[in-house]
Amino acid sequence: QVQLVESGGGLVQPGGSLRLSCAASGSFFSINIMAWYRQAPGKQRDVVALIGQRGGSTNYADSVRGRFTISRDNAKNTVYLQMNDLKPEDTAVYYCNTVPRGQVWGQGTQVTVSS
Repeated sequence: QVQLVESGGGLVQPGGSLRLSCAASGSFFSINIMAWYRQAPGKQRDVVALIGQRGGSTNYADSVRGRFTISRDNAKNTVYLQMNDLKPEDTAVYYCNTVPRGQVWGQGTQVTVSS
C-alpha cells in the first residue's frame, strides 16, 4: 500500500532555509519519477521540482530554480527538498508524489515564510 509522509515544514523568515523530507512506503518509489508539489490557499496544486528515477535528472519551476534543490535516496525511499532564500510567495502546503501524480497523497507539510 502506498504511503507518503512529508515532514520538515515550519515558520521561517524571508531569506531563510528549510529542508523537507518525504518518506514513501511501497515498492513503487525507485521506479518512479518523484516530485514536490505545493498548494497555496485558493490555488491549484503545482509541481515545483521533479527528479528522475536515479536522481541524475532534475527540473524546477521557474519560480524556484536556483533556490530549491531536489534529491532522493532510493535506499531510504525518501525524497528531499532543500529550500534556500525563501520568499513569502513560497508559503504553501508541500506534498510529494510521483510524476504523473498518483491518487494517494500524504498530509503535506506547511511552509510559512513571514517576518
